[in-house]
Amino acid sequence: MRDSHSNSKKVILGHQKQWKFLKKLAEAGKLPHAFLFSGQDQLGKKTLAIEFIKFLNCRSIKKPCQVCRSCQDIQKGIYPDSILVKPDPSRKEIQISQIRNLIKELSLCSYSSSFKTAILDKSHLMSREAQNCFLKFLEEPKGRTLLILITEYPQLLLPTILSRVQKLNFFPVKNADIENYLVAQGLSKEKAEHFSSFSFGKPGMAFNFLLDSQKLKNQEKLISDLVKISNSDLAFRFRYAKNLSEKDADVKAKEVLDTWLRYFRKVFLSRLVRKEKAEIFNQYSLSKMKEIIKLIQSTSFLISTTNVNSRLALEMLLISL
Repeated sequence: MRDSHSNSKKVILGHQKQWKFLKKLAEAGKLPHAFLFSGQDQLGKKTLAIEFIKFLNCRSIKKPCQVCRSCQDIQKGIYPDSILVKPDPSRKEIQISQIRNLIKELSLCSYSSSFKTAILDKSHLMSREAQNCFLKFLEEPKGRTLLILITEYPQLLLPTILSRVQKLNFFPVKNADIENYLVAQGLSKEKAEHFSSFSFGKPGMAFNFLLDSQKLKNQEKLISDLVKISNSDLAFRFRYAKNLSEKDADVKAKEVLDTWLRYFRKVFLSRLVRKEKAEIFNQYSLSKMKEIIKLIQSTSFLISTTNVNSRLALEMLLISL
């Protein structure tokens, strides 16, 4: 049930308004029973949630200190009063048994804290039965608990759940902030700019690039593939969809689609807002690009949240590129 949050220390990059708001509520003793952190993946929602739990349990005057036993244990995912729930990878959902176990743990007395905390990662993947079970707990919470739901798709949660949580929205971080952080970590200005441009406002991606440069090369290849597909015949597109759907289909396909989506948005905004003429995709009008963006979004959504045939969904998308 208990799971490791992370093995590496991360910083809060961006989202200062959200952080100040949370600290203000905590210091005033006005924390709600549950929060909903919503926004795109890899923006830093879970990182901020973990840092906030450290803040609430830190034993130092300057919180979170990152060095006390509480901060260390929370970072390692072994703090007895902090629980992480995430989807069962084999079923691609959070099952009712997981919620029942969570409720059971939350009903027990705290070990070392005055209250218990729980993070529900990708909470939109709770099954309908799990959501109904969770809703009952929200309606009649037991003991002192703080729940943080993290999601990319809040619309998949029951309206009754949404009405009982304090909502905090997260948005992409400015490229300049990511670039400055990377420079502070020792990267050259040129390399930091390159990394940040491929992070698309997502600190999580920037951290991944910093830890593993191969991930950046993978991003560059996916964009190169996209350009190649847009100029290819149907036979090539069908082969690409087939290859993409053969191994770890859902995970790989979502990674590819998310990269394409971010890149199309970047090109679209460059043409729309900055009136820049893109070197690629000149064959697409703005309305066509908008249509493609929506189609990539819907395809990624279906692959991430349903049991749709990945290969068929990808073929339909690639035909339209």
